[in-house]
Amino acid sequence: MTYPNTQLFIDGQWQDAADGRTLAVFNPATGQEIGRVAHASKADLDKALAAAQKGFETWRDMTAADRSKVMRKAAGLMRERAEAIGRLLTQEQGKPLVEAKGEALAAADIIEWFAEEGFRVYGRIVPSRWNLSVRQMVIKDPVGPVAAFTPWNFPINQVVRKVGAALAAGCSMLVKAPEETPAGPAELIRAFQDAGLPPGVLGLVYGNPAEISSYLIPHPVIRKITFTGSTPVGKQLAAMAGQHMKRVTMELGGHAPVIVCEDADIALAVKSAGAAKFRNAGQVCISPTRFLVHESIRNEFAAALTKHAQGLKVGDGLAEGTQMGPLANPRRLTAMAEFTKDAVEKGAKVLAGGERIGKEGNFWQPTILDDVPLQAKVFNDEPFGPMAAMRSFNKLEDAIAESNRLPYGLAGYAFTKSLKNADLLSRKVEVGMLWINMPAMPSAEMPFGGVKDSGYGSEGGPEALEAYLNARAVSVANV
Repeated sequence: MTYPNTQLFIDGQWQDAADGRTLAVFNPATGQEIGRVAHASKADLDKALAAAQKGFETWRDMTAADRSKVMRKAAGLMRERAEAIGRLLTQEQGKPLVEAKGEALAAADIIEWFAEEGFRVYGRIVPSRWNLSVRQMVIKDPVGPVAAFTPWNFPINQVVRKVGAALAAGCSMLVKAPEETPAGPAELIRAFQDAGLPPGVLGLVYGNPAEISSYLIPHPVIRKITFTGSTPVGKQLAAMAGQHMKRVTMELGGHAPVIVCEDADIALAVKSAGAAKFRNAGQVCISPTRFLVHESIRNEFAAALTKHAQGLKVGDGLAEGTQMGPLANPRRLTAMAEFTKDAVEKGAKVLAGGERIGKEGNFWQPTILDDVPLQAKVFNDEPFGPMAAMRSFNKLEDAIAESNRLPYGLAGYAFTKSLKNADLLSRKVEVGMLWINMPAMPSAEMPFGGVKDSGYGSEGGPEALEAYLNARAVSVANV
């Protein structure tokens, strides 16, 4: 599939921006422009908002069964088109083709799960405490049109989690997708269009994030906001939404600890945490970043993780055998260099990587830093790249305290053969998601979200659907 120029999707139609503005899209493996994406104007947003209101009025009145049919058909189309969609995603985002195709296939699973979960939007009948002839009902209603803001690291996955839950609940949604990676989200929306989704139920726009968010969030048509991105931006959007009494779901930044206990299976820990660390070149909100290793196994673990990192094949995501692609943009290269320089100046050792690869494309070596002091930037700010920072601990309680030191609480990992340790970790590590003795394996049926400054609300499980519903109390007296 040739990389396309991407249009806006408004009221069931693909269209250019009203004023003709476009933005360039670049391949991060080459740095070359590969296409253009339409930049929405205020007129486009007004049109999209009117369509979202109209689409909501249509979609909410359809039965769960009819909505499910459309969603399941869209899931099937995503599976059929996964190879072609994956190639587009790799060209614009950089991740290896196997990961990009996997993202399209995972989207199908998410759509399918929410299509079935929509049948389980149950109300309830509550017996009256005063008069048995009074029937008290709790009815669940869709909250209304939703504005969604999504990032470039998982252009399809981060959209489909929001879209799946919203559609299952009976809401319409206007998606502001990333202008850096526009084709992936467009293909997801196209699958819904081809599946028979009524016009206006889904809209898709691109453009300046600050301009679009400041226009959509206060707008009276929009009744809920959902955002995935950095903590500072999330706080700004949540504050804006609060001023207008809009409900929000926030999936924000993390800085995931990895606690490797003295009894851990080192081979399993390296395989699991290493795979999670360098997936998507580390540009993952739940990527393991702070490696806390028991001092008795520290040298053995460090040597094994270093060997794993040095053995990864880095290259163009479309090239056969590539295990890690480029960073998504030059900004991430600058950040990696700054993290490395700061850590070394503060006393850290570079065990692997630490430098840019070549001069073409945004390639960075898989990097392992050891003896990283707590004051180093990489142990306090999310690196969002292929960089693992290590230090040792003596007591498990100290490792847990370090895990909880930062204001972030999205994901965490631990490796131990002790049931006692696993129980303590599951109770004390302050994160929204914790994986013990396994890599990160999010699924549609499990909650996905964080605590503390990593946000609130969930984008998985029944909890995700509840975020798009209002509970209405109706009492009827028999007269």
